[in-house]
Amino acid sequence: MHRRLNTAVFLAVLLADQATKLLAGAYLVEGLPVAVIPGLFSLTLVYNPGAAFGMFSNVPDPWRHVLLATVSIIAICVVIWFILTEARGDRLAQVALSGILAGAVGNIIDRFRFDAVVDFFDFYIGAYHWPAFNIADSAISVGVALLIYRFVLSSKSRAGVQTKEPS
Repeated sequence: MHRRLNTAVFLAVLLADQATKLLAGAYLVEGLPVAVIPGLFSLTLVYNPGAAFGMFSNVPDPWRHVLLATVSIIAICVVIWFILTEARGDRLAQVALSGILAGAVGNIIDRFRFDAVVDFFDFYIGAYHWPAFNIADSAISVGVALLIYRFVLSSKSRAGVQTKEPS
């Protein structure tokens, strides 16, 4: 049963990510914001050659490619390992890891296609802009938040069982 759910989450995230990136590329002009909620949110097409929040974007090309490819492949292998071993039987962890996996794959597809990740969600207040992101980045962030929640929840339940006084 978990395989179907994992597959559904993975495909839904990956397809939504790639479809929105295609739309952004077709309808947005790089660097030209389209206000959705003035003063808060725009759609702004950005090609990010680095990692999250533009990290490693200043690393020279050959090294950046090797570094990001290596880190991405290791991350995908670790997530798959967790799905198959550590998170077996844990539906919330499985969903979180499937979203993380889809996000990682979506961004890797961009790196192969464009040598950069397509970002377009641009939140800001005044002159302060949160780094632009996409659905893949959101899935990774939500997946990590769910795993943290799951870890805290299971830690509290274990602590409650361990400190419970006999009646």
